[in-house]
Amino acid sequence: MAYNIVDARGRSCPEPVIMTKEALDIYKGETVEVKVDAMVAVENIKRYAGNLGFIVEVEESNNDYRLLIRK
Repeated sequence: MAYNIVDARGRSCPEPVIMTKEALDIYKGETVEVKVDAMVAVENIKRYAGNLGFIVEVEESNNDYRLLIRK
């Protein structure tokens, strides 16, 4: 499955959510991968995407977070 990757590391809220929103606005069935480096961004993106009916998986590695978002 194709990926749309959003790298929002180093950005402060609400920027990671806005970047995720832009990716989900053009969602065409591919997995959207969002990279962030703050737990508050993880929680905000999970809430936002979940409210739109998306499934969000979170992987943590060395204080970086990878969110895989799909329907």
